[in-house]
Amino acid sequence: MAVLLLLALLAVAFFVLDLGQYLSLAWLQQQRASLQLLVSGQPGLTASGYFVLYVLVCALSVPGAAVLTLAGGALFGFGWGLLLVSFASSFGATLAFWSARYVLGGWVQERFATQLKVVNQGLENDGALYLLTLRLVPLVPFFVVNLALGLTRMPARTFYAVSQVGMLPGTALFVNAGTQLAAVDSLAGVVTLPVLASLALLGAFPWLARSGVTWRKRQALYAPFKGQRPRRFDRNLIVIGAGAGGLVTAYIAAAVKAKVTLVEAHKMGGDCLNYGCVPSKALLKSTKVAHQTRHASRYGLADAEPVINFEAVM
Repeated sequence: MAVLLLLALLAVAFFVLDLGQYLSLAWLQQQRASLQLLVSGQPGLTASGYFVLYVLVCALSVPGAAVLTLAGGALFGFGWGLLLVSFASSFGATLAFWSARYVLGGWVQERFATQLKVVNQGLENDGALYLLTLRLVPLVPFFVVNLALGLTRMPARTFYAVSQVGMLPGTALFVNAGTQLAAVDSLAGVVTLPVLASLALLGAFPWLARSGVTWRKRQALYAPFKGQRPRRFDRNLIVIGAGAGGLVTAYIAAAVKAKVTLVEAHKMGGDCLNYGCVPSKALLKSTKVAHQTRHASRYGLADAEPVINFEAVM
């Protein structure tokens, strides 16, 4: 209860005191000179304060982490900025992870039920690799990932380690963009080559990361067949067995222009066509005709005993 109360007070203070205005890009640009002067005068104290602030923002899942990351590059440079942000974001994410696991479980399950279902399915399929994918490719907001993973069985040390590694490339791009944006004093400064290059990398990173993750999954899939996998494939699909399921599968695949080979060792149609469904209906029909012949008087005809040729019926 004490932890929950503290988190609630901090979150309320953030919104009531409008602290979000200090985590905006506009405020950062306005105060850049004075902040840089403060950093140069007291580097250790400002770095520590920045680190604690970043951890709190991530732990409380409030807006502002992106601007804080840009601020890290603008105020501390690429090297120190990357170091501070990388560890602060991972620590803050782990605190949010713990808060969801031990304090906010019910609220998170109710608020993010849809996202939690998707995350659980992904973890079941890919394990820690799924978390790495979420960190590299921000399909789900990071604060939702932190809270949702807290409700899973993933160990905290695994969450921290994967987050530390997975967030590093994106963090590096944002910190680097911060070092360039710090030099922008007017709209003319935006068109400089370093700034444009940083922004281009920032935009292209999700696509590059997604391609990399897809390539890694493909490599893992084909790993057991190393040295045996052919360079090219003649067919998109091979269906073994031309029964009811095989026929439908081959038909649908061929309908969407896939190259399909259908393999059947005996009779096309399988049990259903040759021995089960269709033959049983034929036997029922012959039996019904024989029965109607015996009781033809019901229909205004003479009753007769049918001559049954069982071999012909079969």
